[in-house]
Amino acid sequence: MRLILIWIFNAIALLAVAYLLPGIHVDGFISALIAAVLLGLINTLLRPLLILLTLPVTVLSLGLFILVINGLLFWFAGSVLKGFEVNGFWAGVMGALLYSAFSFVLSLFLRKKVS
Repeated sequence: MRLILIWIFNAIALLAVAYLLPGIHVDGFISALIAAVLLGLINTLLRPLLILLTLPVTVLSLGLFILVINGLLFWFAGSVLKGFEVNGFWAGVMGALLYSAFSFVLSLFLRKKVS
């Protein structure tokens, strides 16, 4: 149940990003759900490999190159899916930043309360 709620919250975060940024477009909630799954898979499978391969550049840039990786992966997801569109690299970087911020805020609602 928790995984489904996280998936729905990520789709809502993606819709909010598309509403706020003019370079990102999502056709509807179903497209946002599919894009949220794809972004989750990309971040789980490709992102660690890319971070490992670009480790020297990431260390030299004091970790700022990870923003480039996140933007490129967000842009890649927009180019693969039909109902999710990212219109460039900078839109991808800004979209990835906003998406992670919104996802974090929404995931705070799912935190277990410790008594």
